[in-house]
Amino acid sequence: MYASPNKLGFSRFGLSVSKKIGCAVIRNRVKRLLRETMRSLLKGFPHSYDFVLVARKPSAEAKLKDILPDVEKILSRLTK
Repeated sequence: MYASPNKLGFSRFGLSVSKKIGCAVIRNRVKRLLRETMRSLLKGFPHSYDFVLVARKPSAEAKLKDILPDVEKILSRLTK
């Protein structure tokens, strides 16, 4: 994950899911998981940041319950 403060008053996020992750079905599943993770975590997020999530190979088999704590930990580290 990459993060950069912005002056917009709200947070934005982007996704990068390479073809190395798998076929289109797997890539779309990973994108849906990452979008849902960011949606749930950024709901009460007080800061204005631009985030870019870069999916890696292990995310192809990951579940939402696996991704959520990891992204939450990274968000807390980035914003301190």
